[in-house]
Amino acid sequence: MTDQLQAAARPGVKAAPLGPVALTTLLFGAFLPMLSFFILNVALPAIGSDLHASSGELQLVVGSYGIANATLLVVGGRLGDGLGRKRLFLIGLTGFTIMSLICAIAPTIGVLLAARVVQGATAAAMTPQVLASISALLTGEHRARAMAMFGVAGGAASALGQILGGVLVEANVFDLGWRSVFLVNVPIGVLAIAAAFRLLPETKADRAQRVDLVGATLLALALVLLLLPLTEGRPLGWPLWTWICLAATIPAVAVLGLHQHRSERSGQDPLIPPTVLRLRAMRIGLLLAVAFFTTFGGFMFVFALATQGEAHMSPLEGGLSLLPMAVGFLITSVYGPRLQARYGAGLILRGWIIQAVGYALLAVVALTLWPHVDPWRLAIPMLVAGFGAGLVMVPLIGVVLSQVPQAQAGLGSGILLTSQQTCLALGAATVGTAYLSLAGSSWGQGKALAAVALTITAISLLMTPITHQLRSRQLPV
Repeated sequence: MTDQLQAAARPGVKAAPLGPVALTTLLFGAFLPMLSFFILNVALPAIGSDLHASSGELQLVVGSYGIANATLLVVGGRLGDGLGRKRLFLIGLTGFTIMSLICAIAPTIGVLLAARVVQGATAAAMTPQVLASISALLTGEHRARAMAMFGVAGGAASALGQILGGVLVEANVFDLGWRSVFLVNVPIGVLAIAAAFRLLPETKADRAQRVDLVGATLLALALVLLLLPLTEGRPLGWPLWTWICLAATIPAVAVLGLHQHRSERSGQDPLIPPTVLRLRAMRIGLLLAVAFFTTFGGFMFVFALATQGEAHMSPLEGGLSLLPMAVGFLITSVYGPRLQARYGAGLILRGWIIQAVGYALLAVVALTLWPHVDPWRLAIPMLVAGFGAGLVMVPLIGVVLSQVPQAQAGLGSGILLTSQQTCLALGAATVGTAYLSLAGSSWGQGKALAAVALTITAISLLMTPITHQLRSRQLPV
């Protein structure tokens, strides 16, 4: 066992220090992948015009990254536990930076899609090391604060990503247009690589676990069978192969589950141990994560299309429409630890209710004012929705990770982030497809956006009694 983990494991002994600059560098592993996912949304119309991409291909630009990332996150966590978290962080960050450059110079939609797949894979090597390193190197109040900062980093990236994307596309510096949303990662990545190499301590788990490549392959197959037809089915008119793929998802998931059970019973290391998923609190926490990230990822995708569609907003105006949501999210993220100390897991319940109010207000605006909307008229609904979203997302991280033993820090972060990335991609595929179908009918984009907002409102309210079960158990967050 490394010195850092020995120190973390012994009561009364402080873990190896992780200074502010080192922690900030580490948090870029959470910030950059989320930024890359959301900054792209506002640039999608420009990409479609420049590279002659269909709406289905634009959904794949978002979804392919999420599929590759979700498939390999647990593998990345396992490799980091065994080979060294600093080493995997540097490998992932370097690959992510290189792939960002390739995305920026992609001449065709095919090259862009291929680069996005590899970019998602490199992010999967980097991101699990963040939470795992925090768990290994910090204890007590320092760890709780760092976990909260992880939530702030992810929240800031998701909320500010589309704003920054709008600024970059609108500014069109050096005539780069949409390519700047990828190019912005390169200087940040280079600086983070230099800082990580110099400042981050190395940690490993006590026992190196075998990577479940069969499980990872089956998970990838199940995700592709589900997300590819959902993404491509509508623009292609739902050909037979899309229905075959959707039907094949069920046996693929069943085979994956059977393989995981057999691996665990035989003493091997399954990709996602069934014993961890059998924890009632873990199942509830992951259910809440599925509901939140699917709806959130889907909404951010359709909001960018709607504001730059019938509403005739520029990319900058569309991005600025999300500024109140970013402000609300950041406020609750920063004050999250203090609020958690007072309300516990019940904070999530309050978040669902506030989020429901925000999306309901947005639906009213879309139904009554569309297409005559602007950032000011959208400000109050977006602020309320962002405030509620922050109250849901930040405590969820603590609820899930509190159920995972310290020695399996990489596994815990991998399970959490796999559900996050899977559902973000699923949201773009399912919510995006539903929106595009409604928007292309007599409903129009305003009513389609209102339908999405009201659906999220209903899901948020449905999650409140489920969340109450966590509250009654007084789970640590």
